[in-house]
Amino acid sequence: MESDNKNIPIWEKAMLTKQEAALYSHIGINKLEEMLKVPNCPFVLYVGKKKLIKRRKFEEYLSEQIEI
Repeated sequence: MESDNKNIPIWEKAMLTKQEAALYSHIGINKLEEMLKVPNCPFVLYVGKKKLIKRRKFEEYLSEQIEI
């Protein structure tokens, strides 16, 4: 099952890791970490201590921004 997960294209995944989001958006890991720490961040999902990024909400957020 794990190998199937790696074959799913990033743009079809509902949730992204920080590394996948960095590759997808060309935003650095440190900047993503900073963005995820903002209170009420609309695109973060906590799974225990792990932070995942809601891809569609992340795309919407980026499309509305002029500068990050």
